Amino acid sequence: MQKLGAGYHTLYLYRRNGLTLTLTLAGGLALFLVLAIARQGTLSHELSAGRAGGDFYQVLPHNLMAWLFGLVFLFAMLALAIGVRRFWQDMTIGAPSRAAIGEAVRDVLRLKYLDGGHGAGCNNEDDAFTLARRRFHHFAFYGFMLCFAATCTATLYHYLFGWQAPYDFRSLPKLLGTVGGVSLMIGAAGLFRLNLMRHSLHGDAAQKPMDRGFIALLFLAALTGLLLMLFRSTSALALLLGVHLGVVMALFLTLPYGKFPHGIYHAAALLRWAIEKRRQHALTLGED
Repeated sequence: MQKLGAGYHTLYLYRRNGLTLTLTLAGGLALFLVLAIARQGTLSHELSAGRAGGDFYQVLPHNLMAWLFGLVFLFAMLALAIGVRRFWQDMTIGAPSRAAIGEAVRDVLRLKYLDGGHGAGCNNEDDAFTLARRRFHHFAFYGFMLCFAATCTATLYHYLFGWQAPYDFRSLPKLLGTVGGVSLMIGAAGLFRLNLMRHSLHGDAAQKPMDRGFIALLFLAALTGLLLMLFRSTSALALLLGVHLGVVMALFLTLPYGKFPHGIYHAAALLRWAIEKRRQHALTLGED
């Protein structure tokens, strides 16, 4: 019970002070990594601007980075998977068909229900309808997916083909990461602005700090990643690497407890709706 109480207390603090806590966590992790890099002597101008030549792994070994972030990412995915499994077990709707899965995927990729149900969008700072939230969600969603695709592609390059980083600016991981990073910054900045302008009657005010914390981490992850790419051949490489990795680690650690899970549960709810529609249709045909 004490552990459960402590967990709820942590979640309560996160919801009340989400922006402050996420920025503090990101700053603390970034400082820790920068100090760890400095302790190894790889924060020096000579290594960053000279011998490293834009190679991150001369600053932090590849295996160390893979294990460190792999474990954090697996923790986040496991926490999300447990929640979705419990959500799905509460429903007795049967196995999804291919048609239901296809419909749910299409609705998710189009962000269909962010059009307000009538195509004019949602309310934000007043009673006027706007599609701004849907558009910025598209920028953020596809930007995040492109950045994830860039990471997956680089992983395949390294382990499957034996192609070692750093990769050229015209390579697929760099192109995916650049386009994804810019898109994610646009989406996050737009959503943050809309959140600041949102009327108090539109949405849960207690949710705003947590929402802003997650949006801020998305923006900072994209920003520091792009800066790292642009200045990888300068003396700022090691410092920027530590800051970027700290932000990304904070993002992964807070994924299951912030705004991110709403996308997962939204997709599960859309799949449930697609299944239920087909069940209702089958029952109607059976009655006839």
